[in-house]
Amino acid sequence: MIDEIGLLLPGGADEPARSGLARFGELLLLGSAAANLTGAKDAAAVVEHIADALSIRRFVRGPLIDVGSGGGLPGIPIAIATGIDVTLVEATIRKARFLEDTLRALDIHGRVVVGRAEDVAHDPQLREHFACATARALGGLSTVLELTLPFLSIGGVAVLQRGAVSDDERRAAVDAALMLGGELVGEERLGERRRVLLVEKVSATPDRFPRRTGVPAKRPLGLRSVSVDRS
Repeated sequence: MIDEIGLLLPGGADEPARSGLARFGELLLLGSAAANLTGAKDAAAVVEHIADALSIRRFVRGPLIDVGSGGGLPGIPIAIATGIDVTLVEATIRKARFLEDTLRALDIHGRVVVGRAEDVAHDPQLREHFACATARALGGLSTVLELTLPFLSIGGVAVLQRGAVSDDERRAAVDAALMLGGELVGEERLGERRRVLLVEKVSATPDRFPRRTGVPAKRPLGLRSVSVDRS
């Protein structure tokens, strides 16, 4: 796996980063078999997941919070490749334990916070503390904004990987971002079906957000109900 991982990194990347990513891939493959961390069934699928995570590394700066981290994607590969501090938020205990074990095994500077983003984002030690937030396959775009923007300090950026985004979903997300103190400042394609959206935190998020557990997904902020591609 280390040869495939090496191809994902810039030419100047050091050997510890290459070997660290390869070791993470091995741990993720083993963990997925035991705890259903991802849909990856073989090394090639794991490499694809890591490549997808690393595709946004140029947009990310620390400290980073990865919300709904699951198997550590994209937070752990980015932390390995860049050396930035990462906080991983995960509500499922078995996944959180995998993340803790992985940070320890790979000597990554970071921590795991066990809990739902709706609750964790109201912790004064975490709220409006981070320069960057990521979230992968966490829900519709407006929902993801409500679960990430409260963690960002003013000037911080949510770096959101998405599939196709309809015009209605984009309009709803722009409205939601405004309600949460954010502004859509960039969008870039990452291949045929993938893209990254950049939402900057321009003002403080009102204290009432995020709403209680489950509400951001059931009643997304913004315009009327829209069609969403969560891939």
